[in-house]
Order: sequence, then structure tokens, then C-alpha cells
Amino acid sequence: MIEKNFITSGRNTIIHKIRKFDLLIINGAHPVVVISNRGIGIYNGEIPRKKSDAKKAYQDVVDVASTDVFGEEKTLIFIQALDNKEYKIDYSKVGTKNFIRIHQENYT
Repeated sequence: MIEKNFITSGRNTIIHKIRKFDLLIINGAHPVVVISNRGIGIYNGEIPRKKSDAKKAYQDVVDVASTDVFGEEKTLIFIQALDNKEYKIDYSKVGTKNFIRIHQENYT
């Protein structure tokens, strides 16, 4: 079995597991979000087309709508990041300061 750089929890939570890899969260036509060991933000780079290209760049592409993640696009996603914070990504608020917010300061 292949070790993933993240795990899912519940219906809309992604837990970042491995510090070395950044997660690129794809949710339909919405902006791509990057989660690194230092935090979270909007990703403006090129999305790797193949898993091998992503691995070479120390990235993991997470398509929310794929069957091995959630199976559908989501309006609200929670991210437990390696900086010991839980973030809320609200896709109904794209383009506002409320798009990505800290949900919990210390989730452990």
C-alpha cells in the first residue's frame, strides 16, 4: 500500500501528515490552495500533470472530488496543518478575507 502525505477525516477534513511534502488542494474550478509545513495560502504555480512530477517537486495533488478523497466538490473544507492550526477553507467566500481562516489555534 502506498503511504499518503495526508489522511481524510469525516466528510470534509484533510490532515496534512508529512512535513517534507506540500499539499495542493484542487476543488473544481476554485483557486488551488497549498498547504505546507509553514501554513496555508493560494497556489499560483503550475499544477503538476503527473504524480511523478509532483513527487519530484515535493508536492502531492489532492483532488477533493476524486473517489479516494471525498468523491465530490465541497463548499467547506477543514485542514489540520503541521503548524498546529486548523484552517477553514470556505469556497463560498472566494476572493474575500474569509476564504481561508484559522478555525482552531491548537487542535491537538
